[in-house]
Amino acid sequence: MTMGDPSFWARFALATLAVWRLAYLLSSEDGPGGIVARLRAALATSWAGLAMDCFACMGLWVAAPLTFFVGGDAVQLMVIWLALSGAALLLERLVPERPVEPLILERLSETSDPEMENGMLQSPPRGPRHTSPDA
Repeated sequence: MTMGDPSFWARFALATLAVWRLAYLLSSEDGPGGIVARLRAALATSWAGLAMDCFACMGLWVAAPLTFFVGGDAVQLMVIWLALSGAALLLERLVPERPVEPLILERLSETSDPEMENGMLQSPPRGPRHTSPDA
């Protein structure tokens, strides 16, 4: 398979997305049922655990087997491996970082305010209360 072959680029694009997704899952997410988080905790300070904390490191390891999906001779495989890893890292850097805000739960105090009895949180009315002339 040559780089001029359209299926090469389709395979390269698919492999790049797969590398990004798997590297992101392994380095930044808890995974289904928290399995990735438990694996990361179990590996802790081992070389594998440290690699799981690094998107770029995970990208290199995940790209290695996907290189064979793209194909090529031995020299091309080495370049494709680095290109897949690099492309996934570029995708990761294109996504703006979102600060994680902590979730704070507080128990609401019970109130005797009749306006709050429906369980909805409402702001207190501002200014003087106006009554309709019919009331």
